[in-house]
Amino acid sequence: MAVLSHADTFIVDVPTIRPHVLAMATMHAQSMVIVRLTDTDGVEGVGEGTTIGGLSYGDESPESIKSAIDTYIVPVLETCDIAQVGATMAKVAKCVRGNRFAKCAVETALLDMAGKRLGIPVSELIGGGRVRESLPIAWTLASGDTARDIAEGEEMLARRRHRIFKLKIGKREVREDVAHVGAICKALGDRASVRVDVNQNWSEAQAKMGMAMLQDVGCDLVEQPIAGDDLAAMTRLSATHAIPLMADEALHGPRTALRIASASAAGVFALKIAQSGGLFATAEVAAIGTAAGIGLYGGTMLEGGVGTAASAHVFATVPDLVWGTELFGPLLQTEEILSEPLAYGDFSLAVPSGPGLGIALDEDKLAFFRRDRTQSVISAPALHAANAGA
Repeated sequence: MAVLSHADTFIVDVPTIRPHVLAMATMHAQSMVIVRLTDTDGVEGVGEGTTIGGLSYGDESPESIKSAIDTYIVPVLETCDIAQVGATMAKVAKCVRGNRFAKCAVETALLDMAGKRLGIPVSELIGGGRVRESLPIAWTLASGDTARDIAEGEEMLARRRHRIFKLKIGKREVREDVAHVGAICKALGDRASVRVDVNQNWSEAQAKMGMAMLQDVGCDLVEQPIAGDDLAAMTRLSATHAIPLMADEALHGPRTALRIASASAAGVFALKIAQSGGLFATAEVAAIGTAAGIGLYGGTMLEGGVGTAASAHVFATVPDLVWGTELFGPLLQTEEILSEPLAYGDFSLAVPSGPGLGIALDEDKLAFFRRDRTQSVISAPALHAANAGA
């Protein structure tokens, strides 16, 4: 029996390399909730709960995620054999409603511990185990400036880092947004796949017009153009347009996945571990999508290294990821909180192969970026320079 000995939950705030412009917010930093659980045998597991733009994206914020874990979830863990991850999370589900991001962070930490105890990667604890060692990675062009986005896309192609690009649109008039997308499609040509994410910011009428125009300019996919709870409108749009509609904010775990599939409301699912409520639930969403003939895409909440590694382990178990993944979150941040960064190269991310998540935290970086830090630490740029010279 594994008994919880200690839990530490804290928020880290890491600046982004550039402003990241979305329909509902502009990000200049990413705030991540890190949870560390330790059992009485000294086995430690880490997890991450990350959302976008505070409460501008959804109904959980970094502060609420931390509060839910500390106040309501940890007391449940103290009554469980935390080596039994499924049973433990089932008890958490009975005691705590909603709070999918917080539950995901805790489940991730428990799976990290389980993998370490068994000496196997987390991916071997999910479904039938991993079926791939690397994942194709998209990059989001979200400066909002056409010339800058084209230059950034060209740079990523030249560095062989990304050849799938997602554009954040929805803040401007539809025709203006389509002109922006069309210029990028024309510039990158057949060297890349260009998709868009509207983040629910269009009405059905705007989406009807915008999706037709986007298809004409060479866009491959439209992510959540309208409100995620309007399945009837999503169904009408999916039936009308050849360009696939991808469900994102509409997805909140297996039950919503089944409703979307039953309504033929989307041609693609964006798999997200936090939005689904954990790694096990994400695997269930993927299974529903596969059974329904719906394409799958590995999404992100712009997590740091911990959440990205956790997502990679789940996505590595999905037999058919037609639309790739977008696990680029750590690359958007100025500093890495892992002691060894995740391996990106040749348009892909290597899935960690060590026990558990296969990662370790950089204690100095955590000390610097912790929101509740009290001790004096050297500057993050100095840390970065020291690591680069090591």
